[in-house]
Parts: sequence; C-alpha cells; structure tokens
Amino acid sequence: MMYDQWGPQDLSAPVASRLPEVPADLGLVLEDVQSGWVGAVVRVEKSGGMHILALEDRRGRTKSFQLGFGFLLDGRPVKIVAPGSTKPGSPAPTLRTASGSVKVAGQRAQVARASRIWVEGKHDAELVEKVWGDDLRVEGIVVEPLHGIDDLAAAVRDFAPGPGRRLGVLVDHLVPNSKESRIAADVLRQPGSRNNVLIVGHPYVDVWQAIRPAVLGIPAWPSVPRNIEWKVGILTSFGWPHTTATDIAMGWKRLLGKVGSYADLEPTLLGRVEEVIDFLTVPVS
Repeated sequence: MMYDQWGPQDLSAPVASRLPEVPADLGLVLEDVQSGWVGAVVRVEKSGGMHILALEDRRGRTKSFQLGFGFLLDGRPVKIVAPGSTKPGSPAPTLRTASGSVKVAGQRAQVARASRIWVEGKHDAELVEKVWGDDLRVEGIVVEPLHGIDDLAAAVRDFAPGPGRRLGVLVDHLVPNSKESRIAADVLRQPGSRNNVLIVGHPYVDVWQAIRPAVLGIPAWPSVPRNIEWKVGILTSFGWPHTTATDIAMGWKRLLGKVGSYADLEPTLLGRVEEVIDFLTVPVS
C-alpha cells in the first residue's frame, strides 16, 4: 500500500481497477485528460457496441467521448460508466447546482446583501432563479424584476449605488444603437454609477430566446413579423393558446419546465449572468 494525493492505493491491483467508478449522469461536470475539454454530461448513447457521452462546455459547444478512463471529476481521476452500472461502495459524485458550480451541502441562505441584480421582467427573474438560485442564496444576492427599463435612470438614482451597495442590471436586446443601449449609456453617466453599476445584456428580443432551440425540440426559434407581439407570435407558431395573459404565462411555464441546468441555455446569457454575479460578489478594493 502507498498513499498519494487521492488516498491509499493498493499497488498490487491494476491501476484501472483502483479508480472509483462514477455514472455518467446528466449534468455531471467532467474534464477529459487528453484534450483538457471540460463540460457537463448532456447525453449518453450506445453506438457500435460502446457507450458514448457528450460533454457540453459553458459556451454551448459539445464534444463526444467514449465512456471509461481518462476523465477527471473535481480534479481526481475516475472511471466513467453508464448510468446505473456502478459497483457497490463506489463514492457518490460531487453534487452540482443547476449553474454547474459545486453544491454546498447544508449551506443556509445568507442574509441579503445591499447589492442587487435587476432584470427586465418576471420571466427573466424566474429563469435566473431556476439556474443560479442556489448560488445566489449562498452569496446573499437578491434578484428583482424591473418590469421594463424605460425608467432605469430614475430607479438607479433612487437606489443610490456605492461601494457597498452595487447594482448589476441584465437587459434584453442590448445591441448597438438600440433604445436599450442608449438608456444604459445614460445610466452609466450618472454620479455614483462608475465602478458601482454594471449593465450587461443579451441580443435576444426576449429572454425566452435564451433557451437553446434543441432543448425544445426545434431547429431554431420561429421568426415573428414585426406587426405581431413577439410572445404571441411564438406561441402561435407552437400551436399553443396565446390570446390572454394567462395563455402567455402558461406558455412560459411550459418553456421554463424544459430548463434543467445551464446546459439548456445559450452561452450569450450564461456569460452575462456570471459576469454580474462576479461583479457583485468580488470584494471592492
């Protein structure tokens, strides 16, 4: 027997047999040793008599690998096996939150900080909560819907941002020369906004589009004519009820139900939300 950084090792046994077996459960984050590829398991399938898993990184790119050896889990070498085929006594894999971070067992929600994340509407807030909610409770960050950003400048003045009271704002359709980009520029010129307010955004008309089409079983989001309200047009294209506010709410509930983790969202949104969380949680020097 000898001891190394991974604990006691029986040198009389083949190296492969000494590695813990971990099932390729969906959402498990692995690193391929040979290529350095890091991603979450999004699919496991059998092909040509062997099992293949697909790992999707935070940018939404997917790469396939054969199950077996050559993977790291939390920096430790493991053997990846098909779901449901682990040997008795194998250690359980590290639990992950929906955002892909390590789940902190027994961690209670922290007292809310003065800093806030603002999003445009209720649907944005619900999506952020579903994927990043565990992380935000650990950090003590509250997400609040604005119900539109036309009055963002006044809302920021009332909030009175400062070094211990920072503000991150996630805006829909934040593209050059848009109304949203002009509003953001006005806010950042306000006294107190410099270094204490971060405004980021995604290019989509609505946060609904941040859900990857493949998750919904479609090749792409439908194109909606400008003379039709976008959400109504989307629900119409899907053949779902779309005439009342309740129809819209139920349609969103069905879409949100398809989201299980960060792997189901577009990288454009993932990067922006994580940028805001970092901005609010990194100590101010």
